[in-house]
Amino acid sequence: MELWQAIILGIVQGITEFLPISSSAHLILMPAFTGWNDQGVGFDLAVHLGTLLAVILYFRNDLGNLVWDGLRSIPAGRQVGQSRLGWMVVIATIPASLAGWFLLDYVDSVLRAVWVIITTTVVFAVLLAVADKWGRGKRQLQHIGLKDALIVGTAQALALIPGTSRSGATITAGLFLGLDRETASKFSFFMAVPITLAAALLKLISIASEQITVDWSGFIVGGIASFVTAITAIHFFLKWLNDFGMWPYVIYRLLLAGLLYWMFV
Repeated sequence: MELWQAIILGIVQGITEFLPISSSAHLILMPAFTGWNDQGVGFDLAVHLGTLLAVILYFRNDLGNLVWDGLRSIPAGRQVGQSRLGWMVVIATIPASLAGWFLLDYVDSVLRAVWVIITTTVVFAVLLAVADKWGRGKRQLQHIGLKDALIVGTAQALALIPGTSRSGATITAGLFLGLDRETASKFSFFMAVPITLAAALLKLISIASEQITVDWSGFIVGGIASFVTAITAIHFFLKWLNDFGMWPYVIYRLLLAGLLYWMFV
């Protein structure tokens, strides 16, 4: 892989990972649009690490409190500070972790298809539009309970299907549960940390067990590019959230689906 290709792919991953437009779909489609070879597991690991570091750095204070209070709540045997929210994030991660463990091979072998991406892009665009228009309420982070965590976690599991978008599915579920836009988005970002870490570990195990050769220059450049663009995307997404809502992403998804249909069907 050329370094400029690694930069472009890293930028694409960084922008799309936390926006409700599906990073996996864009990375699958990039070779189809450009004729490039598939970037491989090593590069996927690099850009996942980049986006993981971005969300940890951006929400470092919030995440630090969730982890610290969660750990303190164990010996205390009661809620401590933000521990309840921290445990809700852990619970919300379980459905996707189980789905990924049992279904990832099927997803990678069967569902990485253009027609799947077109379908999920349209369906989840409509759901996001409906949720933002009629489902959104005023519930905030302190109101998130076990039922919310399980429902949003199940939505995150659905995001294994290419074109769904992890952030799009979880934000949509949060909005339908009556969370406000900022709360639904922040909970989605918090959930990104354990699930992205798990995905990175699986890719690392795959590289080690299968003795896959890693292009270290592309690994480093792609990781840096994804980190810089991801932290920028998070900042502006939250900044513009109340001004524009979810409709720019709904429109983008519908336009993308139309383009894909025109090009490949």
